[in-house]
Amino acid sequence: MSRHIGIVGCSAEGAALCYKTICVEGAALLGAHAHPEVSMHTPSLADYVECLDGGDLEGVGNLMLASAERLARSGADFLICPDNTIHQAFEYVEKRSPLPWLHIAEVVAAEARSRGFRCLALLGTEWLMASNVYPEKLALYDQTWMLPTDIQRTEINRIIMDELVNSVFRPDSITYYQGVIDRMKDDGCDAVILGCTEIPLIIDDTNSSLPTLDSTRLIARAALRHAVGGGAEFDQPDV
Repeated sequence: MSRHIGIVGCSAEGAALCYKTICVEGAALLGAHAHPEVSMHTPSLADYVECLDGGDLEGVGNLMLASAERLARSGADFLICPDNTIHQAFEYVEKRSPLPWLHIAEVVAAEARSRGFRCLALLGTEWLMASNVYPEKLALYDQTWMLPTDIQRTEINRIIMDELVNSVFRPDSITYYQGVIDRMKDDGCDAVILGCTEIPLIIDDTNSSLPTLDSTRLIARAALRHAVGGGAEFDQPDV
């Protein structure tokens, strides 16, 4: 029996990609057409945005906890959240959660170490890039990171919030992201964290000059391993 995965959703495209990855890739572990039981709960994205705009991380955490409680009642055994930005409230949530969680940035940092990457470009919303969500986890693995310029961060965020979360995928936006990644490669980065769960919808290893760390699919795959094998199955840092 595999464990029941609970998905705490935030934005539709990222949550949908995570769910699809679990269901499609589950067959490799469990047999044709098989995947663990999955439940998902998503409040309105507008509720999260209101809290984020107001700097109300406790409000973000309360939304996450409300989802966690619903998923616990549905029978989920553990939780994941395919949204990097709202992990800013993770410490608040983890202490009060009815169920254990996997942390998206820890999964990504562990994957980066396993692949030998040392200096990581970080792309995501402005909220994420200004936060300690990734720096805290990357530091545990002795990894360094770089951020885009302030102007680039603003445009990256605009593309995410005005286009990607609304299922708008523009060729010129893809080109813009590619240009940012090219510059960060020139500055010494050896991989890029796609730290918004919608970015993998327009950027991947086929059109990026840096190897990509797809946070959406990585957390989905970690959840699959945890559901089937009972552990997250990624290396823990020596601290």
